[in-house]
Amino acid sequence: MEKLTTKQAQILDYIKAYVAESNFPPTIEEIRQAMGVSSANGIRDHLRALERKGAIELISGISRGIRLTGELLSSHLPTTTHPTLSLPIVGRVAAGSPVLAEQNVEDHCQLDATLFKKNPDYLLRVVGVSMKDIGIYEGDLLAIHKTHEAREGQIVVARIDDEVTVKRFHRQGDKAYLQAENEAFDPIVVDLRRDRLAIEGVVVGVVRQL
Repeated sequence: MEKLTTKQAQILDYIKAYVAESNFPPTIEEIRQAMGVSSANGIRDHLRALERKGAIELISGISRGIRLTGELLSSHLPTTTHPTLSLPIVGRVAAGSPVLAEQNVEDHCQLDATLFKKNPDYLLRVVGVSMKDIGIYEGDLLAIHKTHEAREGQIVVARIDDEVTVKRFHRQGDKAYLQAENEAFDPIVVDLRRDRLAIEGVVVGVVRQL
């Protein structure tokens, strides 16, 4: 990769840290605030320079349209000596069936374990475009850590009655809100007093197959 300026390296480090913490990229406004500059146009110029130098890919038309390069994995065996994880790939989940039921597992994938702050238990193939505004696209594999608890704002795998969905989790009192990251989709509102909502896991990474 072509040598970066000091400011470009700072911005790239911030993007990497943000993605590691949140599992999705920051907005330009978030980068501007973190860098302590007054102009979003200056940040855009730096991002375009990072793209020219091969550090990132910019995706037009979405608010978090930054994709780190060099960190996208194929489903082939890794060539590093790092410890690896062998994870089942779950396709479309049949209504009412456990996520890891045999009929839902379409393949297995070996990944470098050091890529994840918290080890995932399986990979879930994305169906649809409801999370595209944070760079999660149809066909991507989401690395899922199995848990029945979720913090405010986490991206979760949730089961509502018999259906499984991936959304951002919010809760206010007796209501849970499963928010899409696509303005074309309304949030799913769950009244916890009468409706069944189960958290199946939280997203700890995104794997894009090459």
